[in-house]
Amino acid sequence: MPTALTTIGLLVASNVFMTFAWYGHLKFKETSLWKVILISWAIAFFEYCLQVPANRWGHGTFTAAQLKIIQEVITLVVFAGFSIWFLGESLKWNHLAAAMCLVGAVYFVFRG
Repeated sequence: MPTALTTIGLLVASNVFMTFAWYGHLKFKETSLWKVILISWAIAFFEYCLQVPANRWGHGTFTAAQLKIIQEVITLVVFAGFSIWFLGESLKWNHLAAAMCLVGAVYFVFRG
């Protein structure tokens, strides 16, 4: 599989773990804070097991700045789906406007 696809696939998978680690506990507010911190750290371990290889393998195909922008776009796409599906929140026009700003960031960071 091409390095670019492997990198992006690993970044998507790592973001799913990290989104659950950072925001999944919001659905379980009755659970003690110390417990959700430990669970979040346990989930985040798997995020790092995917994120670090993604950046290591992807660097060279992508610059560090490009990797970061790819990561941010994936983060917001994954989070948008998570907030709708898992948290039951809705997206509004300003979320779309923010996404369009990211499209601009992608354009400028990948521009030669």
